[in-house]
Amino acid sequence: MLIGGIVFLPFLFGFVSWFAGRKHDFLCDSLEILFCMAELLLSVILLAGLSSGTVLVIPGILAEGFSFAADGFRSVYSVVTSILWAGTAVFSKEYFKKERENLNRYRFFTLVTLGAVQGVMLSADLMTAFVFFEILSFTSFTWVIHEETREAIRAAETYLAVAVIGGLILFMGLLLMKHACNTLLFSKLGDAVKNTADRKEVFAGGVCILLGFGAKAGMFPLHIWLPKAHPAAPAPASALLSGILTKVGIFGILMTTVHAFWGSFSYGVLILIPGIITMALGALLAVFSVNLKRILACSSMSQIGFILTGTGMSVLLRAAGGEEASEAALSGVMLHMLNHSLLKLTLFMAAGAVAMNLHTLDLNEIRGWGRNKTFLKMAFALGGLGISGVPFFNGFISKTLIHESIVSGIQFYPGYAGSFRAVEWIFLISGGATFAYMLKIFITIFMEKNPERQEEFDRGNFCMNRMSTAAVFGSSLFSLILGQPFVMRKIASVMTGRNAMEYFSAWSSENLKGSMISLCIGAAIYFFLIRKVLVRGNQLADLWPANLDLEETVYRPLLLSVFPCIFGAAASVFGENKILKPAAEKILCVCKKAAGFFGENRVLVPVCRFFLTFTAIIGRLLCVSTDCLILLFRRSILQEKKRRGSMPPKAGKLRILWDATGDTLKELSVNFSFSLFMTCLGIVLILGFLLILVLE
Repeated sequence: MLIGGIVFLPFLFGFVSWFAGRKHDFLCDSLEILFCMAELLLSVILLAGLSSGTVLVIPGILAEGFSFAADGFRSVYSVVTSILWAGTAVFSKEYFKKERENLNRYRFFTLVTLGAVQGVMLSADLMTAFVFFEILSFTSFTWVIHEETREAIRAAETYLAVAVIGGLILFMGLLLMKHACNTLLFSKLGDAVKNTADRKEVFAGGVCILLGFGAKAGMFPLHIWLPKAHPAAPAPASALLSGILTKVGIFGILMTTVHAFWGSFSYGVLILIPGIITMALGALLAVFSVNLKRILACSSMSQIGFILTGTGMSVLLRAAGGEEASEAALSGVMLHMLNHSLLKLTLFMAAGAVAMNLHTLDLNEIRGWGRNKTFLKMAFALGGLGISGVPFFNGFISKTLIHESIVSGIQFYPGYAGSFRAVEWIFLISGGATFAYMLKIFITIFMEKNPERQEEFDRGNFCMNRMSTAAVFGSSLFSLILGQPFVMRKIASVMTGRNAMEYFSAWSSENLKGSMISLCIGAAIYFFLIRKVLVRGNQLADLWPANLDLEETVYRPLLLSVFPCIFGAAASVFGENKILKPAAEKILCVCKKAAGFFGENRVLVPVCRFFLTFTAIIGRLLCVSTDCLILLFRRSILQEKKRRGSMPPKAGKLRILWDATGDTLKELSVNFSFSLFMTCLGIVLILGFLLILVLE
């Protein structure tokens, strides 16, 4: 029952908040804080009663029902999730004080997303995780598009496209895994994989699961949404996107890896390579960026790379028989997940304090603003020191454990010693770059003087009220508290269920040496690259080439060139629907070609003909029905403003509903249309993949 409350009560809270917000808007600010605090209390109780081995199964849903469990890792992350929501709820009360537009919508989807995240974090099988994973993909989309500016809409389209395609690929992986292993329960997956005869199908399913969860985590090459979504979203939402939603993807990757591919050399390499690229590329983008939230977003991408690198090394060490080294690496991965979540809560709320006072995030414009903001300066310094891996702060211990795993790789794989040494140097340079861009932010905002507005900035030291200060500064203390080895050792033992850090010495000369090398590299990057190259006069220059954008230069052009007929004119039978018209026409085209290609195949020809007939019959019905559902959703939950002149000002509720329904035949929501289009495209890709498997 306790798990059920943690997962499903936020959905109820969301509806209560939405209905209350229609009448008492400001009261809902306090209600949101109260709801999040109640969720935190339930999560702490769950963690405190960990020894009871809480399990919940809800039958009658899907094939095997929803199943939830609360081991150490899940329970700790349930508490972390609740801490992030409680902190951002407190900070949001002041952040949105002057910007009330669409706030009721924001609160509703924030609370619903809380329930969805808890559903993933406490899931006991892949199908349960997938269902809640898809829910949070769509509910968190409203955070990105909240401002409804052109940039926000563009970023939201990218976020939704990656989320939908990633979800469909993930679903395909679950189908393959279920077919090969006959189970998706984490507790049974390991034995099922060992006993299965078709290892290729299992590995193919694992690849799809990695890509699906990796899309949400921000893993290269599916990272394209992350640097764009964070600057577009409000700061409290950015803290949640970076701090916890990326960890949802990591959770799926980690649980699948540990239970299904533990000790698989090939799968370890498959995780390690994109992890290294993500780690280095994120750090590089952050060094060149001049927008505060974009720097923090690219930093999140880089830290996700650190986590994936540690995950890959843990698998490789287990494959080589180094069980103790593998367990230590796994502890480092879990601890860095925890550290990054709490650190980004502090850093993004600090960025929010800047944004709500100056309404800009350009480092050149906010230079010197924080010189006399004592608590904000201290909070940001603690967050920056923690994420940079400076000794005595929390990031040092988790990063050191991951670094040790790479060094262990040199010992366990002497034939690949050169490759692992290269990985080690990429790790150290990326860690140094983290220190460099955090130093860039801190010196620019809190130490340098603004050449034009410094007198204005120095007139007062107020930047946020006491509640917001408590949320920002209080969260920064985790950097110190968790920086103590005995604290981290206890947390690691709870999360892993083993005493994997028993022989870990945080203050050994080798560990301190690795940290110092990385910090010295960071200082060199700051003084010789940032100060000498990127600073032009008194301005930080944005020298990153605009055409080096993977989405704009590769993905979108490729999509338009490979699927040109999707965007062409469709047959009149499909009306003017902007999604189903091109999608249905494409399905018709694919089915016709497939029917001719497969000749007299008795299985595939009837299937293609069925899709041909089915599409023609229901095309018009789908066009009308989906439009109705979309616009009714917009008019009710999203509370989209009515067009001027669409109805008398005193029209009744029935008239409003009638008008909303009638408008469906004339207009579409571009954003939801885009998501439906990506869904149709993903279905076509899955069908094609399955046909290839049949042919083989």
